[in-house]
Amino acid sequence: VQLVESGGGLVQPGGSLRLSCTASSVSLDNYAIAWFRQAPGKEREGVSCISRNDGSTYSPLPNGGRFTISRDNAKNTVYLQMNSLKPEDTAVYYCAAGALDGTSWYVCEEFRKFYDDWGQGTQVTVSP
Repeated sequence: VQLVESGGGLVQPGGSLRLSCTASSVSLDNYAIAWFRQAPGKEREGVSCISRNDGSTYSPLPNGGRFTISRDNAKNTVYLQMNSLKPEDTAVYYCAAGALDGTSWYVCEEFRKFYDDWGQGTQVTVSP
């Protein structure tokens, strides 16, 4: 599945951004979707995932409540709303799609362990 991430940019601490993940050749509502991020010198980590079965969402981050994943099926787009951003949120953000069944927690784990078809991502920089 070819995905395109967009919406990144420079934002001040405490600000918000909404990232978008789109696909041109498939319907994303048929897929479990995950957002991951990778900061310089750090491993890629999961940010938020949404199940294709029950629509549940899950964030593996300790303060994951600041991140909300959602679908707009009419636009074939999955969003990541990010609020109260901090400098430590600075990273390249990637989305992933998989034909995975299960809860959002389960698909997050599967993406973390096995997914390797990463795209270009979108840069988010949080700085004064």
